[in-house]
Amino acid sequence: MNHPDRLRAAIAENGTTPLIGVFDMFSASAAAQHYDGMFVSGFGFAASHYGLPDIGFIAWPDLVSFVQRLRLAFPAQHLLVDIDDGYVDPETACHVVQHLEAIGASGVILEDQKRPRRCGHVEGKQVLPLEEYLDKLTMVLESRRDLVVVARTDATEEAEILRRAKALAATDADVILVDGVRSVDWIRKVREVIGDKPLLFNQIAGGKSPRLSLPELGALGVDVAIYSTPCLFAAQTAMDDALTGLKAADGRLPEFTADSVGVAECLALLEKNISRHHDHNGAPKVPVTS
Repeated sequence: MNHPDRLRAAIAENGTTPLIGVFDMFSASAAAQHYDGMFVSGFGFAASHYGLPDIGFIAWPDLVSFVQRLRLAFPAQHLLVDIDDGYVDPETACHVVQHLEAIGASGVILEDQKRPRRCGHVEGKQVLPLEEYLDKLTMVLESRRDLVVVARTDATEEAEILRRAKALAATDADVILVDGVRSVDWIRKVREVIGDKPLLFNQIAGGKSPRLSLPELGALGVDVAIYSTPCLFAAQTAMDDALTGLKAADGRLPEFTADSVGVAECLALLEKNISRHHDHNGAPKVPVTS
């Protein structure tokens, strides 16, 4: 099974391919019940693995280990991995890309930020000189075999956004991402300047970009949509609500109902991830009945 080619085929289909941000194995287990593709979000991984903001704390071996566990549990899912700036050094970026390809990642996103880096939807971002980023991107593209590579710019000035988007589209990168794009009009401008190169759009709650449906994105010529944090933000909300309720009830658990999640429901979700339950194509095995 060639995971990068499967992702390329999904991107080439009509409409917009959604990839859901996951931050740990449990969030991935929930996401896999609803969508065919996952986005390994740097924002979510920094929050979950380190309890820190997405400003450059991720160590690449930790990320590779996480993706390896994901691929074993979810053999049929698309796995697009955020590798930030490639962990600064171009040689490190290439090394990480080859590790990820060897363990079954579908693709990576490589940004043009310089340190200290920031989430793409906050203020204070700084970008590398374009030629320096293009040199790093070229090295990464030459080091991969089939891996899908998304070239991302975090430029914020309008003229520079278009200059960089056009330059990235002229490379062998598979997909282009302008992160933090602020309006539908600017999606159209980027779409025009990159020609027929596939376009990725990043949606994040409370971010700078407009809230758009998949049909709306498809009409704008967006080929891929990543949803960086719906699982993470939902988890924060739900856990805070549950613990507030537990405290208010003096430690008495809420009544268990038919709509509740308990031991059996949780175990049923996790059982699906055991590798012996997957066939050779990654699909769940059909139980044998007598």
